[in-house]
Amino acid sequence: MLAQQLIRSDKATAIFRLGISKDIAELLEGLSNLQLVKLSSTNMMLARFRFDDSSILGMLTNYTKERAQAHLHTAILISGQVAEAMV
Repeated sequence: MLAQQLIRSDKATAIFRLGISKDIAELLEGLSNLQLVKLSSTNMMLARFRFDDSSILGMLTNYTKERAQAHLHTAILISGQVAEAMV
């Protein structure tokens, strides 16, 4: 429901932040509440980490100085991965 709300409020930002394609964003946007409840009640993992690099996870969890700077640096690295995946 949170992802759907983000998609409905700003689709371009949602696609970037969630690391999903436009097709998936449109699919999620169109789901009814009943469909969302059915998805949430499955025993399967429906989402996955969009990064395999432990350094990115480390930046998000083990920042030593400025939290905002660490998150900005992480966003820059992730945006590069998204661009590579779309090519």
